[in-house]
Amino acid sequence: MRIIRFVDDDGKPQLANDLSDGRAELLSGAICDPASPLSPTGRIVQKPSQLLAPIEPTNIFCIGLNYAEHAREGGVEPPQRPVVFMKPTSTLNHPGQPIRIPACQLDGPETDYECELVVIIGKQARNVPKADALQYVLGYTCGNDVSARHWQLKFGGGQWIRGKGFDTFCPLGPAIVTTDELADPQALSIRTILNGQEMQCGHTSDMIFSVATLIEFLSQDVTLFAGTVIFTGTPHGIGGTRKPPIWLKDGDQVTIEIESIGSLTNPVVG
Repeated sequence: MRIIRFVDDDGKPQLANDLSDGRAELLSGAICDPASPLSPTGRIVQKPSQLLAPIEPTNIFCIGLNYAEHAREGGVEPPQRPVVFMKPTSTLNHPGQPIRIPACQLDGPETDYECELVVIIGKQARNVPKADALQYVLGYTCGNDVSARHWQLKFGGGQWIRGKGFDTFCPLGPAIVTTDELADPQALSIRTILNGQEMQCGHTSDMIFSVATLIEFLSQDVTLFAGTVIFTGTPHGIGGTRKPPIWLKDGDQVTIEIESIGSLTNPVVG
């Protein structure tokens, strides 16, 4: 199933299964709610052009430095255990909606892109062993871990949440591809395209810590509620490590593409 979310003509959020032919089948029930599981209704509609993020997260966990080549481009040793930070849920952004460059940028332009595979936890998880971890996954979607690098690296007091936590800094979508259609999250190509030019091109097999390893680690003595999303890290090619750096600016368009999932595109406004 390819779960999408949109607002109908009456202003009501709807869930549907994207049929990949310009149509969608409406779904009843709720995402990640065992008391009201998703089920097809048989009602076919034209797929809307404007989608919402496919889920409203209960929590947003993020992993830094999780691709070997990305660690090398930054000149740092691969971490011994996952580097974890979080984004506020207020950062959520929808496909096609603008990424807004913060007015409080320091030391000039600093806003960067990061293509990421995002995991959607489908049922409550705590102290999950790696061997069972993928059983707790509802599916996967595309994410852009938009980052204000100066706030992240110089002015955040050693914490990343400020640089990662501005409004619109968490674009998600366009669909959640469920695990029955995407069984192996470590076998996907992933890239960022900025104004038609490829900036990042990687593969999830380059992850230092696999999706299953991350779920095992994050759930140690921590409850991952259904609806938790996990950003799993970005491959090499970010704007901040280029010489000269390439920062997002007003008028840009940035697209995240992940094999078997689709494309997430957002304009950038100053």
